[in-house]
Amino acid sequence: MPSGRELPAIQSASDLVITMLAGPRALAAVADAVAPRLRPGVTWVEMSTVGPDAVRELADRLTQGVTLVDAPVMGSTDRAAEGTLGILAGGDAVAVEPVLARLGSVTRTGPLGSGAALKLVVNTAVIGGVGIVAEALRLAGALGLDPATARDALAGSPLAGAVARAFAEGVHFGTDLAVKDLRIATQAAELPAVRALLEQFRRAAADPALAGADIARAVTRLSTAEGAR
Repeated sequence: MPSGRELPAIQSASDLVITMLAGPRALAAVADAVAPRLRPGVTWVEMSTVGPDAVRELADRLTQGVTLVDAPVMGSTDRAAEGTLGILAGGDAVAVEPVLARLGSVTRTGPLGSGAALKLVVNTAVIGGVGIVAEALRLAGALGLDPATARDALAGSPLAGAVARAFAEGVHFGTDLAVKDLRIATQAAELPAVRALLEQFRRAAADPALAGADIARAVTRLSTAEGAR
């Protein structure tokens, strides 16, 4: 991120601002520095996974004439490198769609905030699937089943996609970010199963070795009896 000294010059010359940050707090901190300096005609594309409330709060902070588009992405570092991300664009994205299309495929989701909302739904389902796979393997261990046999059986079930993500390599979605997403989801709706899963991922993220590691690393912890405690 540019230094505070560099921000005014960059902002005055820019027609487009793109943010992709770790969470709502980071977005608010950047908005404190950037929002007051944006001129009318600028478009801000917010690509973080922060939920629709944070997007609406950002919109309320922008001056008249600044357009906000929420466009969180689906995909990890591998797809980002290939330019094949899935982009969920909410709001008036017409002017910036050519820019977004260079990063991957753009799906219009509806009004401002709908992209952030849909991304939260998708991430909650993905993390939930990974968590269910981990607990299914914990059950397999408790029943004395061979782990490889249980994993192969799960991979051939309707949970195949979740199994693939639970053991994916070469991608990165930090366990601490999974905790952040599940926390936002449980604040938005009453989700008892997700709330229970949030506690499991919180325990995993409490380990410094796992907090920033991909959620696939947390599966090993969550799939053991020790990891449940």
